[in-house]
Amino acid sequence: MELSRELKTAIKNGDLTFGQNQASDACAEGKAKLLIFAVNCPQEYIDGLRARHPDVPMHRTDLVNRELGAACAKPFPISTICVLGEGGSELLSLQPNID
Repeated sequence: MELSRELKTAIKNGDLTFGQNQASDACAEGKAKLLIFAVNCPQEYIDGLRARHPDVPMHRTDLVNRELGAACAKPFPISTICVLGEGGSELLSLQPNID
């Protein structure tokens, strides 16, 4: 799967939020289906989310936040993406890789 293509599909047709605060809120509301993190997202933040929401699948990419922002066609760095609806993409098939 090419992550950038799937992200663009999900942005166009699905429901994604960007940023740590929005991801935390979506998890707390039970809306998060998948969290995607940049490789340089702070580990303390990921550990905190994992402790509070162990049922939400989490995937760390090999992209730094600037590259993840570019993959989403955004002019800013993105460290956290929350998938609320995949919108025809295959994002939900990403294997969780954070324990």
